[in-house]
Amino acid sequence: MNKIVGKKPEHETIYVQIKEMVLFGEVVPGQPLTIHGLAEKIGAGVTPVREAIRRLTAEGGLATLENRRVVVPTMTMHWLEQIELVRLTVEPELAVMGAEKCSLGKVLELERLDALIDEAIRKGDIRGYLEANYRFHFTIYDAADALILRRITESLWVRIGPSLRVVCGRFGTTNLTDQHREATKGLRDGDVGKVKQALQEDIRQGMEFIRQTIEN
Repeated sequence: MNKIVGKKPEHETIYVQIKEMVLFGEVVPGQPLTIHGLAEKIGAGVTPVREAIRRLTAEGGLATLENRRVVVPTMTMHWLEQIELVRLTVEPELAVMGAEKCSLGKVLELERLDALIDEAIRKGDIRGYLEANYRFHFTIYDAADALILRRITESLWVRIGPSLRVVCGRFGTTNLTDQHREATKGLRDGDVGKVKQALQEDIRQGMEFIRQTIEN
């Protein structure tokens, strides 16, 4: 599967690699990380890895402890409630803006991604599910061409990626539900309201799964 971005400068590529590890659940909440360990894992220099960690810490995807260890933050109910509020405010509007500009080519790409999501669910492929799910949403959001809203949304996904990994591990991929097919049907029908409603419900379902992992 393609990476989030195309060809970039080395430091940006390394940042994306580490961000994908967080987004797609390769590191779990509370897991300690080190600069040298990450550098060795992805085959990169210490300096660009340190810069990537600094950026991801500023974005909330990582946190630095008193002993200078870096960890993936553990989700709390207080954080979850705030993230849910912003997601349900921003993402449905991005979906509307994106749906209004989606070309047939984009719709076909979304249908392809939806098929990949279904396949990952059947196979129990957690990484594949998380990545295809991310790309589905952001294919619509990118079509909106709303950079500020897109950046806000990206920062929230970096924060919840590890928690979604916990959800998949606890409930299994076969128990996951999504509204992606309803969203693509809405795009096919030219029904922007249906797209908005489908993604609102998709967000609510995902956040409810995370809530259950925190409460239990």
